[in-house]
Amino acid sequence: MARILIAAAAEESRLKLSRLLAASGYPVFRVCGSGSELRRSINECQDGLVILAGLIPDCKPDELQWDYGSAVQILLIGKPFVLESCESPEIFRLPLPASSQAVIGAVEMLSQLHRMRLPRRSGADRQTVERAKKILMEKHGISEPEAHRALQQYAMRTGKKMTEYAEMIVNSSMEG
Repeated sequence: MARILIAAAAEESRLKLSRLLAASGYPVFRVCGSGSELRRSINECQDGLVILAGLIPDCKPDELQWDYGSAVQILLIGKPFVLESCESPEIFRLPLPASSQAVIGAVEMLSQLHRMRLPRRSGADRQTVERAKKILMEKHGISEPEAHRALQQYAMRTGKKMTEYAEMIVNSSMEG
């Protein structure tokens, strides 16, 4: 099951969504009140389903989609003007007012899509990615989430798999 992250500026929205999902058998990994908190959570879990209830001042849905690509599925729930401000066709939109059934249906659909789209790394591939992150952390003095994000962003920009890029980093560190 995809890890579910909820983000909303309003505490009431966060609580309402969290209760609805829990009552429907969907455990929530993290509930976030800001974009920076959401990004830290995505970096921690590395993939999942992000539910945005309206706009968050420091988090644009399109930028989130660009930064994390297929690692996350995004459900944006909001009023029509909020949904229209979002350009990415990859973001699923649900207009308010939305019924509980509509929200749960969207979560079910996106969870299935997430499972189908997300490749699972073998144990050896995971080890290679972890070694590459350690190399980046030591070489550039960055944190683990920053190293992971650097690997993700390069892979997305170049169209390579993250494991391929990690192998390049590990191999070049062995040569040098």
